[in-house]
Amino acid sequence: MKQQIVLTAERLFAEHGLEGVSLRQISAAAGNGNNTAVQYHFGTKERLVQEIFEYRLPGLNERRRLLIARQRPDDLRTWVECHMLPVLEQGEQEGSHYLSFVAMLQQYGHRDLFERLPPELARPTTDFVERIGTMLPHLPEPLRGHRVAQVLSFGVHAASQRERTRAHGGRVLPFAVHVGDLLDGLVGFLNAPLSAATAAVLGESEASEPVLPLHP
Repeated sequence: MKQQIVLTAERLFAEHGLEGVSLRQISAAAGNGNNTAVQYHFGTKERLVQEIFEYRLPGLNERRRLLIARQRPDDLRTWVECHMLPVLEQGEQEGSHYLSFVAMLQQYGHRDLFERLPPELARPTTDFVERIGTMLPHLPEPLRGHRVAQVLSFGVHAASQRERTRAHGGRVLPFAVHVGDLLDGLVGFLNAPLSAATAAVLGESEASEPVLPLHP
């Protein structure tokens, strides 16, 4: 029953946002006659969100580990592929609403919910960010962190758009083409040189902390 509640919450949060659905509605949609079942098992929406991450991220992170072990990446594109391919694959699973759920959290600024992730679930993304940062020496901070965060965010939103399109029977590119084109675009964005115009306004602005990524 708890897994059914988690999957139902993932779908309803993805469709309506955190504020657009109540715990009672989640209980009813999960087929539980007890309208307080969600509150009994999870307590709050915030705890339920963490349960969704704890349900999805172990599989995503294990897939990343296997890709890294198999491909032994030593270039930017392969590192991006090893981290993002599991996210894109998740969106191909029937009944998945996870990418739309994460995109919703990103869109509405629920950063605090990402920051509560257990360290073992967050570590693959933080390690990825640090490694990619070492491969972008042409970018000063905070632009380096900003670009990596933008790549993670754009990858999630691209996957969620495809996830929703497929769920509604829409036409999409073949998966391999979609993956290859998206990776090309993400790596091109990371590698883009810093223009003189951007360097000038960066020099005129006050120093700031690098942008932290939101975990997919």
